Amino acid sequence: MELVRLVREKMMKERLMFAYRGVVTNDNSIPLLMLLEKEMESSEFAYLGRKRLFMFVLENLQNVTRHGENVAYADMSLVAYSKTDDGYTITTGNVISSRLVSELKRKLEHLNSLDIKEIKALHRQVLTDSEFSDKGGAGLGLIEMASKTGNKLDYDFLSIDNDYSYFILSKTVNSDGIGVHQSGMESTFSTSSVTQLENLLDINNINVMWSGHLSVDIVKEVLSFTESNLNDDDVEADLRRRVFSILIEILDNVARYNPGKESEEKFGLPLVMVQAQGNSYTLTTGNLILNSHVGDLKEKLEEINMSDRDGLKELLANSLMRQNIQIESTGNMGLIEMARKSRSKLRYQFEVVNDSYSYYILEINVLD
Repeated sequence: MELVRLVREKMMKERLMFAYRGVVTNDNSIPLLMLLEKEMESSEFAYLGRKRLFMFVLENLQNVTRHGENVAYADMSLVAYSKTDDGYTITTGNVISSRLVSELKRKLEHLNSLDIKEIKALHRQVLTDSEFSDKGGAGLGLIEMASKTGNKLDYDFLSIDNDYSYFILSKTVNSDGIGVHQSGMESTFSTSSVTQLENLLDINNINVMWSGHLSVDIVKEVLSFTESNLNDDDVEADLRRRVFSILIEILDNVARYNPGKESEEKFGLPLVMVQAQGNSYTLTTGNLILNSHVGDLKEKLEEINMSDRDGLKELLANSLMRQNIQIESTGNMGLIEMARKSRSKLRYQFEVVNDSYSYYILEINVLD
C-alpha cells in the first residue's frame, strides 16, 4: 500500500485531480473532456470559464491525437487536470519528432509575444491561408488555444533521443476563463512536477488515477473513460468484462461509505487508480469511512478472503437470501462479487485519521 501513500501525497501536494498516461485517441478524448466538464459543473467555475477551458482542452487533445501514430512512444502521452485557488490547470505531454521542435518552439515564442488583439488578428490571417497542413503547419491549433484563453501558453521540450522529444503544454485558467501565465514574462516554465508525474505513472504501470469527490456524474465518466480504454486495448473479452464489472462494484463501494464532500476535502479525498500491465489489471480505491463501520467491514473482508471458490458461491447465496426490499444495504454482495470475478484475494488497509474517520484502501488484482 506504499504506492497509494505516494500517489496521495503527490496529488494532495500538487492538487492533482486526474492523470492519464497512455494513447490518446478520438474515442477516449470524449470521456476525457466530459470528466473535466462534470467536475467543473460541481464547482464555482463560471459558465464562460467552463466553455473556454473546455474548448482549450478539446484543441489540446486533438493536438496530442495528431501525433498518436508514433506507435513506439504513443503510450507516453499524458493528460493531467489539477485545481488552483481560482480555476484549473490542464497539462498534456506527448512525443514528437525532434525535427519539429525548433519550428514549434518558434511559433510558441511568437504567440507568447502577442497580446490578445494581435492573437485574434493572427487567427483571422491563418484561417485565410491555405498553406497549413493537417499537422497544423501554420500553428492554427496553438493559435486557437491562446485565443480562447487570452493569455500565454506554458511549454517545454525534453529530449528523449536523437529522433524524438517530449512536448509538454500547460495552461492555467481562472474562473472567468482567462489564462494565467504560470511563470511570468521572463522566467522559463518548470516541468519537473510533470516529468515526475509521468515517471510515477510509468514505473508503476498506472493508466488512470482520480482524486476528488465521486459524484454520480463523475463515476459515470470514470467508467466511460475506462471502458473506452479497455475497448481500445488488445484485451481478451472475458477479462475486459470482468475488469469493468469489478470497477463498477468498487466505485459503488466508495459511494456507499461516502461521508460527504466537506468531510472528504477536510480529512481525505477519495482515490481511484487503475494499473495495467499486459493482461494484468489492478484496481485500487481509497476513501474515508466512519470508524464505527470499520469493525463490521473488516469482518466481511476477512470472511471473504478465507473462502475458496465454492465458499464464495455459498456466501453469495446466503447474502441474496438475506436481501429485503426495506433494507437499503446489499450486505457484502459487492465485495463477494469482486472476489469471485477477480479470482484473487481482496487486499485492504484501514488507516486511522482521527476519532471519527479512517481511510479505507481496497486493492483488487484481476487475474486473467
